Amino acid sequence: MNELAKKLNKIIKQSNPHIYEMLSNMGKNLFFPKGILSQSAEAKEKAHKINATIGIAKQGKNVMSLPSIACFVHGIEPNNFLTYAPSFGIPELRKKWKEMIYEKNKSLENKKISLPIVTSGITHAVSTFADLWIDPDDTVILPLMMWGNYNMIFNVRNRAKIVTYDSFSYKLKGFNLKNFENKIKQQAEISNKIITILNFPHNPSGYSVSVEEAHKIIQILVNVAKSGTNVVVACDDAYFGLFFQDETIKESLFSFLAGAHKRLVAVKLDGATKEDYTWGLRTGFITYGFSADKNLEGLYEALEKKTGGCIRGNISNASHLSQSIILKSMDDEKYSQYKQEKFNILKKRAIKIKDVVYDKKYQKAWEVYAFNSGYFMCLRLKYVEAEKLRIHLLNKYGIGLITIGNKNLRIAFSCLEEENIQILFDTILKGINDLIK
Repeated sequence: MNELAKKLNKIIKQSNPHIYEMLSNMGKNLFFPKGILSQSAEAKEKAHKINATIGIAKQGKNVMSLPSIACFVHGIEPNNFLTYAPSFGIPELRKKWKEMIYEKNKSLENKKISLPIVTSGITHAVSTFADLWIDPDDTVILPLMMWGNYNMIFNVRNRAKIVTYDSFSYKLKGFNLKNFENKIKQQAEISNKIITILNFPHNPSGYSVSVEEAHKIIQILVNVAKSGTNVVVACDDAYFGLFFQDETIKESLFSFLAGAHKRLVAVKLDGATKEDYTWGLRTGFITYGFSADKNLEGLYEALEKKTGGCIRGNISNASHLSQSIILKSMDDEKYSQYKQEKFNILKKRAIKIKDVVYDKKYQKAWEVYAFNSGYFMCLRLKYVEAEKLRIHLLNKYGIGLITIGNKNLRIAFSCLEEENIQILFDTILKGINDLIK
C-alpha cells in the first residue's frame, strides 16, 4: 500500500474506525498523488521567472488556443476553460455548490459536511461512489423499479450483488416502507455492512417521499446502525428540487442522515445536470456527511483526497469549460428566477397529466403509479404486454415511450409539451384497443 494511502487511512481510523471498515479495498488503497501535480502547484506559486512544469502549451502568459475553437466561447477567457481543472474541481465552484446545498437543505444547519468534489456528471459520481465503498460480492439494496445504469455500475463494473424490494407499487399511493424495512433488516442479519441507494425524485416512477415517509426511512437506517451494522447510504439526488406537490419532502434525505451515527456513511450525489438543465455539460458532485469521535475536518479532507485520487486515476478531471459556465450561471443575479421559470413549466405538465391520466375512460386499460416530482411517470398495463404496445405505438402512431418489464410504460413528461398530453394518453388507449381486438 502506498505511504500516502496509509497516512490517509490513519487519519480515518483515528477519527472514526467504522468509516475505514466500510471503505472498499480500492477505497482503502486510494490516495491523491503528489508527483507532477504537487510539483506543478509549488511551481505555480513560486516559479516567478520560468515555469516548465505544466503539460499544456502556452504563448506568453496565456494558454495556446485555436481561434476556430475560442471564438465559440464568449465571456470566459481561454485560460479559464482550455486548461486542466483540478481533479477535485474548481475551488470556487465547490464552495458555491456547498453553500447552495445548505440553502436548499435547512436541516443541515449546524451540521458539518465535506466540500463537494466535482465529477463528470452524476453517473460518474455514482461510479466513483461505487469504487470507494463497494467490493465485489457486497450487496446493494435497490428498489425493484430502478434506473437501469445501476446494474451496469454496481453489478457489471463493481461485481456487487443487487437485491431488490418492491417499493413503488401501482397498488400503493406511496413508498412501501414495510418492504424497505424488511429487506434492510434481512440483509443486516447476514452481513455487517449494508449498502443502499435512495433516489428521490425517483427514476423511473417520478415519486418523492412525504415528510412522514422520509423520517421513517431515516429511522429504519439509523436503528440498523445503532444495532451494530455498518450502513452506507448514497442519496442519488439527480432530480433534486423538482417537487410538485406540497406533501413531498423538499430536502434531500442526506440532510437527516449526515452525522446521524458513527456507523452510518451518508453520501450525496447530485449535480447541475438536471437541477440547472445542463445535461451535456456533465457536471456532478460527491459530498460526504459523517460523524466522528474527533477531527471531523481531517476525516473529510482524507476522504476528499481519496475521492480526488479516484477521479485522477479515472478521467483525470472534469471539464473546465463546463465548470466555468455553471459557476458563472450561479453568480448571475437572475439565476434563481431563471430556474423558477423552468420549474413552473415542468410543474404545469405534471399537473396536467394528473388531470388527464386518471380519467374513467382509461381505468380498464391501466393503473397509474404514484408520481409527484422529477421527469417521469409510469403506467402499469392491465391487458397487453408493454413491449408489444411500445412497438405498435411507434410504428403505427409515431409515439415513442420506454418499457420497464412486461407491464410498465415510462413517460417522460419533461420533454412532453402540455398541449400534447391529452393526445398522448388517448393514443396509448387507442393502441391498447388495437391490440386486444
